[in-house]
Amino acid sequence: MNKFNSQSGFTLIEMMIVVAIIAIMSAMLAPTLFNQVNKAEKARTASDIRQIESALKFYRLDNYRYPSQAEGLEALVSAPSGASAGSWNGPYLDSLPKDAWKEPYKYSNPGTHGKPVEVYTLGADKVSGGTDSNADLGSWNIND
Repeated sequence: MNKFNSQSGFTLIEMMIVVAIIAIMSAMLAPTLFNQVNKAEKARTASDIRQIESALKFYRLDNYRYPSQAEGLEALVSAPSGASAGSWNGPYLDSLPKDAWKEPYKYSNPGTHGKPVEVYTLGADKVSGGTDSNADLGSWNIND
């Protein structure tokens, strides 16, 4: 009679070592992954701002001015009411995009950074200022 008394499988120590190695590798990769997400959000936001700026230029060509602060970016999607709708040939955008953090883009007329008008977002923290993903992104700094 042949009796096998060996047991196959992993010991608790071996399992703990494997889990520790996986945890260390995850900790090393996490900052890289989060950085890529931040870069993607910034790139998408910059693309949206450029698209809105382009629509604003077409609006200006038709109306000889940019939308007023009161009219805002909505003037790119639907005609402003009253006399300011005179030569509106829009819509200049199908709809107004939201930034990477699901907030509407902000519009400033006149601009405050040396441009006649500015389109911007306050970043992930939704507060003016900040750094990294919390930084304000606008028509004045999207190429930085």
